[in-house]
Amino acid sequence: MKVLVPVKRVVDYNVKVRVKSDGTGVDTANVKMSMNPFDEIALEEAMRLKEAGKVTEVVAISCGVTQCQETLRTAMAIGADRGILVETTTELEPLAVAKLVQALAEKEQPQLIILGKQAIDDDSNQTGQMLAALLGWPQATFASKVVLEDGKVTVTREVDGGLETLALTLPAIITTDLRLNEPRYVTLPNIMKAKKKPLETVKPEDLGVDVAPRLKTLKVVEPAKRSAGIKVPDVATLVAKLRTEAKVI
Repeated sequence: MKVLVPVKRVVDYNVKVRVKSDGTGVDTANVKMSMNPFDEIALEEAMRLKEAGKVTEVVAISCGVTQCQETLRTAMAIGADRGILVETTTELEPLAVAKLVQALAEKEQPQLIILGKQAIDDDSNQTGQMLAALLGWPQATFASKVVLEDGKVTVTREVDGGLETLALTLPAIITTDLRLNEPRYVTLPNIMKAKKKPLETVKPEDLGVDVAPRLKTLKVVEPAKRSAGIKVPDVATLVAKLRTEAKVI
């Protein structure tokens, strides 16, 4: 069984994001980039399925600029068998990424595609759902537990009222939530081994996919700074301020 795992290169979650002075987007110059944390969880789950003997090959996919090769090398250091980079300088929207992964899925013929539920840069939470619609495959989003056996995958997902369990026939698509697993650390020997693993580079036009943007960003601004909190001497003062200043009661 083959599993595809799309991984995205994003600004590292420890970095304080800054908006460009002209308001055209987020400043990424000289900023540390890393793999999207939700994609790390997806890759970890694929590796656990492989280590359990349920999966034979894990293929990592990334779409974007040349530097995404670093993200794929990290994925291969974690354990992916090979990587595929769809190289483009165009700013990709979720629909474009879904179409690119659809084209690769039709070429690679995997039985399972595991994605992070969202990327921490745009927070769209759309690619997995769009991909399922394009391929016509069953999907289970926000997975907190995955069990693969007898040609079916059982997914426990978190919903507002508790937990929901879905049984999907393969091929299928899963998007991962935070509580699915704890990703492993990358070791130096595995980083060295990853350098020898195959990494294929293709262009969107090679896959017959139009990645031209459908949306136009008009302006990006930082959120308004919150004023500092204050201490009040007693409950009566608190109620008075809530009534007269905050006007919430």
